Amino acid sequence: MVESLRVELGARSYPITFGPDLSADLRAELVRRQAAGQRLAAVTDRQVATAQAAWLASVLGQVPTLVLEPGEETKSLSGLGRILDFMAAENLDRAGALVVIGGGVIGDLGGFAAASYLRGIDYLQVPTTLLSMVDSSVGGKTGINLKAGKNLAGAFHQPRGVYVATDLLATLPPREFAAGMAEVIKYGLLGDAGLFTDLEKTPLVPGGPALAAVMRRCCAVKAGVVAADEFERARQGGRALLNLGHTFGHAIEQVAGYGVYLHGEAVAIGLCAAARLSRDLGLLPAADVARIDRVVAAHQLPVRLRFPLPLPALQAAMGRDKKVRAGVARFIVLNALGAAAIHEGVTPAAAAAAFREVGAA
Repeated sequence: MVESLRVELGARSYPITFGPDLSADLRAELVRRQAAGQRLAAVTDRQVATAQAAWLASVLGQVPTLVLEPGEETKSLSGLGRILDFMAAENLDRAGALVVIGGGVIGDLGGFAAASYLRGIDYLQVPTTLLSMVDSSVGGKTGINLKAGKNLAGAFHQPRGVYVATDLLATLPPREFAAGMAEVIKYGLLGDAGLFTDLEKTPLVPGGPALAAVMRRCCAVKAGVVAADEFERARQGGRALLNLGHTFGHAIEQVAGYGVYLHGEAVAIGLCAAARLSRDLGLLPAADVARIDRVVAAHQLPVRLRFPLPLPALQAAMGRDKKVRAGVARFIVLNALGAAAIHEGVTPAAAAAAFREVGAA
């Protein structure tokens, strides 16, 4: 059954469409756009192109498609340049649109290319991983990594629609599914204690009966947060809360080297570090920290670094985080399970102590 919910942003509002396959729905949308004279191009990665070849052919038809290598290394200035050059070679004009089919890397990269090309063209998001279906495809945050850090170049550019075809998860490797669960756990921790309790009682598994409903639940939470704080300007609460675990996680990705940890794996460790920081600040009881560790581990995610990473390098990476304001680091902490907040009074020593507990040296 096909369902939808709407991200309410005035003139930039758009639907998120959910269904098992959605190939007919997406194909109809592309045909409609082509009939109106719109030039289209698509971008995906090699893993998706191989695993979902028949589905892609049924959706895209003759739409020219650029296939990139998978992995965080592609989410770079060179990857951005390849998509921009591709769209120019296909003669897309300002009325054109890019179809972005892939996980978080391709989604962020393709969205930024659409935001940059001719100062902004339409794009459609078609997430293919659990992580992108529940989080990164919704909300219009686009970007690439720089040598200095994760997602340091980018733009807010909302898609014209998001198509969540859950059957695409059938070919998702188990490690990628687990990585997506880090974002699901995050939503439970930051604003849905009932979801966290559900995950604690019964861990989600690929193809499980509760999966589709949980995915829609996460998207609904994010849609509401984005509608209230699209450009992450709120001083307290708002969109910044969606970065729970990410200040630690992004530092892990950068210092370890992109690709060593999947994004969700780094975020999972980041959630465990954020829980310890919250405990040390007197906000969260130690018993709840242990509960978070158990839920993370139950979903086949790491709670500690696989090997020690140098603390000075991790601290330097955190200092370049996007949430730093006027030289002051802003951490997302937990006042309770299901209740996150921005905390600006975290000392470097407190952050370092949290990092040491998850294996930094």
